Amino acid sequence: MKVICSSEESLYRPEAVRWRQRMEMMEPLGETVVLLPCSMKKPYSNSKSHQKFRKLTRSYQELIVTSPFGICPRELENTFPIQSYDVSTTGKWSEDEIEESGKLIEKYTRGKQVVANLAGGYLQSAEAYLDDFVNVCVDERPTSPESLYNLRMELKNHQKVNRREKTLHELRSIAKYQFGENGDKFIPDNVKTKGMYHKRILSDGKQLALFNKDHGLYRLNLPGGEILKDLGINIVEIDFDLTTNTVFAPGIDKADHNIIPNDEVVVVKDDVAVGVGKAVMTGREMEECDNGIGVKLKHRLK
Repeated sequence: MKVICSSEESLYRPEAVRWRQRMEMMEPLGETVVLLPCSMKKPYSNSKSHQKFRKLTRSYQELIVTSPFGICPRELENTFPIQSYDVSTTGKWSEDEIEESGKLIEKYTRGKQVVANLAGGYLQSAEAYLDDFVNVCVDERPTSPESLYNLRMELKNHQKVNRREKTLHELRSIAKYQFGENGDKFIPDNVKTKGMYHKRILSDGKQLALFNKDHGLYRLNLPGGEILKDLGINIVEIDFDLTTNTVFAPGIDKADHNIIPNDEVVVVKDDVAVGVGKAVMTGREMEECDNGIGVKLKHRLK
């Protein structure tokens, strides 16, 4: 589904506001952050410009600067809605756009070395909020041979990140974005992935979730639901035995008020995860409504 962002008011779309709120929780990997401009094509890695960038930057923490979403760490570029928004990339930004992106850049890169390959509004947002960084862009053309050469030479002075650590960081960043604070604890140290496109997330031989590459989010399995229950995240409590894959609102005793429609949730009875699925209502609506479907289950305990 395309998220159309055709004017400055798009800064205040619920999807953009929620994204920026979640970005405040994100942390970079390694000692260096590379700032790059966004592209018209999504995900960014599919664009010609980012294919050029990635030949030089894939071994470092990459941060894409964009509006109206502010920033996007590379590991989240396949995540909805950042993988499907549509906006003109003129390079000219309003003061509000510069402020929203700049504040997130400053918070994300705090205490890190910053290398930028930016021009226009992208560069203005970094200049407005960063005291010290290196910009390698020449003549406001980030993809020019000169800019790319400068980027390659500058990055030789910076330490690369370990591949295994990068994979683990990616999985945990996605979980933190999807599940909120402490969501990164959803991914254990011994996690393994299997699959060429959609990836099975495994731990101790059990499938915790399926990573859906089309949406960039996890779809829970029951063992993953147990982890969420222990973390106290996205819990829906009931006091009856599940016999169908539909949980109606009148049967729900309590629900996490952070839940919004389409969130992955865990249904709990007597402190046991008995089902996992998608929320149809908000958590508050599940508690207050006298009719309607609260959760559509994908897996349940039988």
